[in-house]
Formats: sequence, C-alpha cells, structure tokens
Amino acid sequence: MAVQHIQDEVLRRSLEDPEKFWTAQADHVHWHKKPDRALTKRTKTLKSGAKHEHWSWFSGGQISTTFNCVDRHVINGNGDKLAICWDSPVTGLKEKYTYRQLLHEVETLAGVLREEGVQKGDVVLIYMPMIPAALFAMLAIARIGAIHAVVFGGFSSNALAQRMEASKPKAVMTASCGIEGTKGPMGYKNRIADEISPCWQKLLEEAVRRSSFKPLKTIIWQRGELRWDPVLKEEGQRNWQRLVKSARNRGLKAEAVPIDSADGLYIIYTSGTTGLPKGVVREAGGHAVGLNFSIKYLFGVHGPGDVMFTASDIGWVVGHSYIVYAPLLAGATTVLFEGKPVGTPDASTFWRIVEEYKVTTMFTAPTALRAIRREDADNDYFERIYGSRGGLKTLRALFLAGERSEPSIVDMYQRLLTKHCAPGALVIDNWWSSESGSPISGIALSAATGLDFKATSRPKPLPIRPGSAGKAMPGFDVRVVDDEGNELKRGCMGNIVMAIPLGPTAFTTLWQDDERFYRGYLKRFKGRWVDTGDAGMIDEEGYISIMSRSDDIINVAAHRFSTGAIEQAVTSHPNIAEAAVVGIPDQLKGHLPFAFVTLSTPHHPHPAVPDDALYREVQGLVRRQIGAIASLGGMIQGKGMIPRTRSGKTLRRVLRELLENATHGDLDKEVQVPTTIEDAEVIQVARAKIREYFRVKGAGLRKAVEVKAKL
Repeated sequence: MAVQHIQDEVLRRSLEDPEKFWTAQADHVHWHKKPDRALTKRTKTLKSGAKHEHWSWFSGGQISTTFNCVDRHVINGNGDKLAICWDSPVTGLKEKYTYRQLLHEVETLAGVLREEGVQKGDVVLIYMPMIPAALFAMLAIARIGAIHAVVFGGFSSNALAQRMEASKPKAVMTASCGIEGTKGPMGYKNRIADEISPCWQKLLEEAVRRSSFKPLKTIIWQRGELRWDPVLKEEGQRNWQRLVKSARNRGLKAEAVPIDSADGLYIIYTSGTTGLPKGVVREAGGHAVGLNFSIKYLFGVHGPGDVMFTASDIGWVVGHSYIVYAPLLAGATTVLFEGKPVGTPDASTFWRIVEEYKVTTMFTAPTALRAIRREDADNDYFERIYGSRGGLKTLRALFLAGERSEPSIVDMYQRLLTKHCAPGALVIDNWWSSESGSPISGIALSAATGLDFKATSRPKPLPIRPGSAGKAMPGFDVRVVDDEGNELKRGCMGNIVMAIPLGPTAFTTLWQDDERFYRGYLKRFKGRWVDTGDAGMIDEEGYISIMSRSDDIINVAAHRFSTGAIEQAVTSHPNIAEAAVVGIPDQLKGHLPFAFVTLSTPHHPHPAVPDDALYREVQGLVRRQIGAIASLGGMIQGKGMIPRTRSGKTLRRVLRELLENATHGDLDKEVQVPTTIEDAEVIQVARAKIREYFRVKGAGLRKAVEVKAKL
C-alpha cells in the first residue's frame, strides 16, 4: 500500500498490527477491568458442522458504556457542559440537558427499571419518538447491564411484532404518541379502528397481540399531544413519569454495572428490503473503543465545545452511533431533532438548527438533501437567509451516508460550504452499515489522532472525490472480488468484501443465530471474506466507490453496470433532482437501464413521458459518462413515485417488479412491499405513472418481451 497521507499510514498500522493499534485506543475509555489483550481469534464450529474464523475485541475487559458516556464527564469536571439539545419543530418544544442533569435522569430511570424487574442481560425493547426520554432509556438500560433493542417509531405493528418475537424483551419502553411531520400525533396505543383512519391506528397493542411473546411490562412516557389513557396496571402497563417521580422522592437510583467486553450492549434489526430482519448484536467493549476513536478521527469531534447534529433517528444505526453514543463518549453536545428536512415548517429547518445551536459537525442522508433541493432549488434558505448573515460559520463538515451520494449533490453543497461555512469546510461521503456500527470508509477530518490520540493539530484532510465514499477506515480491510471470491485489480467493479477481523465497532454474530450469520455473511465466499452485499470499486489510490447493492447490477449484453453509476450520469443533468434506475427486459440485450426521475423545476411536468429534448440530453450524458451500451431503454418523470425505506434506501426492487409486470401486460399484479417502506402510497403513484407511460410507449416494449420469450 503506497503511503501518500497520514490517513493511509493510520490504516496501514491498524491492519498490520491491530493488537498494538487498538490497545492504544482502548486507553482512552474507562475500564472497570482492563482487557487482557485487544484482539482474540479462534475457529468457531456451528451446529451444522460449518466452521469459520471468529474474532472478539478486548477479551477479559469489563466496561460500562453509560459510565463512559455520562459519569466520567461529571467526575472530570464537565458536569455543567451541554450534553443534549432537543429541538422539536413539530411540537414547538425545546429542552437542554447538561451532563450532570443527564446523569440524574439516567441513574434514576435505571433504578426504576431495576425495581420493575429488569436485570443484567435482559432485553428491553424501545419503541419511541425522537424525545429526550428515548435517550434516557437507552443509557439507563445499558447502565444496569441490560440490552436494548430500539425499533423505529414509525414501523408497522407487524414489523414491531417481528422484532418483539425475535428479541423476547422483558419490558417495552414507549410513548403515548409519535408525531409524523405535519400529520399530527400518531398513537402507539391501540384504539377502536372505527374512530380513526387505518394510518392512525395505535400500533403497540396490536403488535403485542400478534406476537407469540408477551412482554411483562410496558412503561409509557405520556406526551401532552395525545395521552395513553387509561394505564392498565393489571396488564403490566406503567406511567413512566409517575415511576420516576416516586423514585426521586425515595432517592432511588442505580450505579453503573460493568459488563464483559464481549457482552451485548444492544441489538439493532436491519431494516432490510426482503426477508425477516436480522438482529445485529453490538459488543460493549469494541463499541466504546471504536466509536470513541471514530468520532474524533473521522468526524473531528473532540469534546466540549463541539456540537454534532445528526439528522437521523435513534431507530437506525446512525442514530445509535452518532446521535447518542459517540458524541456523549467524546463529551460533546448532541442535537436531538424531532422533525423532517422539509415541511417542519419548510426547507430551512436544518440550517436554522445549525445557526441556533452553533453546530460544528452535521450528518445526514443524501435523501434529505434531495428533498431540500426539490423544495428550494435555488438554495435561497442556505444562501440568502442563513449564509448571508453568517449563521453557518461554525459548520466545519457536512457528512453524508445512508445511500450513495451522487456527485451533483456533493459538488453543490461543497460550493455552499466553501462560501458560507467555516474555513476549509468539507462535504464528506462515508459508507457503512448496521453491521459495521461505524463508517467503513470516509475522509478523516482529524487523521493525526490515529497516531497520537491527543494531537490537536489538524493536517489537511485527503482530497474529496465526489462519487467516492473515501478511503477505508482503520480496522476495515476492504477488497473487491469477483463472484468466485478472487480479488480484482484496482479500478475493476465487483463485490465489496472485507477481510476478517472487522473493526471493533462491527458485529461478530447475529442475535442468537450464529448459523444465519455464517449463511448471510461468510458462506458465499467460503469464510474467506465478509460479504457486504454492496458492489463497487477501489481506484489506484484506495478511494472506494459504492455503486449499488450487488443485486442492483444490470446485465446489458453481458456487460455489468451498477444502478449507481447510471444514476450518477442521469442526475448530472441540472434539471433532475433525483433518479432511480432499474433494468427493463430487452429482446436483444437481456436488459436495458430504465430511469425514474424527479425534476428540480418548481412546477413538475404532469406527463409521465418526458419531452424529446430532455430525454436526448439525459441519454447523451449517459453515453458520454458511461458508454453507448448503457443507453437508457426509457425514462419516466414524476413526483412522489420513488419508494424508499424509512431509513432512506431506494426500493429499486419494487420499481423493477412493477416495470417487469407492465412489460408482461399485468401491471395490476401485486408486488412484494417490505414493512419498512416510508410511504406505501408511493407504489400506487409509481404504478399510475408506469401505466401512463406504457399507454403511450408500451406496445413496442411488450412486443420486445414477447419476441424474447419465443426465442
């Protein structure tokens, strides 16, 4: 590996001598018992007889994540520093908590949980909106050595029931309602269906009814917008605020309970687009060390005075890592936001947050920035209002992850940050997953901390390459291989895999399912590589480009193209805000790329079929940037027709299935829609647009499929 930058050197050291590298990083968290060593490897034999290499981090150590996130900052004299700023435009409420106040909330709630029967090693399911009590719950559960399983508060009762059955929680911690943007309160308690429309049905009791496993306790945070009434004690329901008030009156609190490094801190279920969710287990020791390192090394957040705004949800891994744990491990301030990038009240809400709380580091998904671009195509809010008055000068970096960031988004926001934010401010794409727990790749803002953890100097970061997710992070040995597991040359597209061991924040198994862990991640490449399920390439200098999920590769006349690469070309057109590309059957080439696009113009054209000029321009971009063989087989334009999961991932599989049904003249056929979908109505919008397109263009397309079938 050619060393060209300090980030390259840090990666080299972490891979060549992981024992030395991670032992040094482990010294920067508090251990109740120091680990015997950093890395332990052994061969694991499964019940099926399969064997694979297993690894664990910081064996012999005992640690309390809550102590590291809260207690130690108070002990070290930082109790009056801000820990949490809660901002809820959907309710008009705001709250702030210092580290001392956070400790008081968490140790009292931990005492309540213990009194309610939760013990070390028990699972507690959290199903809550983005309110401070949700963070108190996560930290309180960890404080007594229990394991939390957070379920996104917008999931359906069926999705919640699946996770309830899988994790078997001793108790559920929830709230009386969540608030979905401008839609108003969404109750979590069941009510008579006749009183409200189906989308307002209260989900939790329905999930308990569906699940074969019944939690003993349900602890409810009562919100003023919609109360849970009555609380039925005979059914194990408890009023959260009353329990806490009683505990305070009695001086009830719980001290931090250390757990073994390899013990589970939490379970997070993959949002997944197919199949049953998988329970990713996060080990306590590696999680604390790895996150404490990454928040400083990659994100440049070092402690008091740094403010991190992660515009995600605690139901996702991004929220676990960079709303809750990493900022608090560092002793920084985290902004907890209950709202949407648009509509609460408008597309300026993110920039208001940056100005009001003097945010230094922001982290969001490309999907959010696309939504803002659709509503504010000229960036008036960013430039004319907040930027012009200097309100964004504290912002040092805008991090993007969750789905591939097209270069047009990166370039646009880099220009805005250069003009209006802190000197040297960067837009940094990074790539990771629920399984990895922290970024696998990115551009490190504070690479010097990888060699000297106390270093305060800020050498210039590596250059940004729009379209790339940066270089591998320490501990992650990223490779590109063909379908047989053979490593490919730099610059060739293939399957993105990682060598064992993964970095300390990453999983080592699935919750109570070692066999599924082996089948899902190791078996494909015979235990040699961990399969990420992503496709992409690594260039000569080590920059990683994630182009699509492996199953989103389109095979055109024996040439493999990623949807991400084609979408990148399509969205380079100035009038296109977003695109989703899937394959459509073709009689000669097997498949052709087909694009669904949303325009950035204020008044979106109604027809599904774009005008000839726009189609020619987009086709020209695809031909120039990828090649004539990747030319589109068609394009549909429209608003609100690209389906996504609640975490922002595009459901290309659903669009592909709708399109294939249409080519066979059966557009009304039902498609498999995952429970994680953000808005099921989008499917009907897409179906209508496809129907309109085929009414105009479809005869020739269907004929092509019929000819192919005869061949």
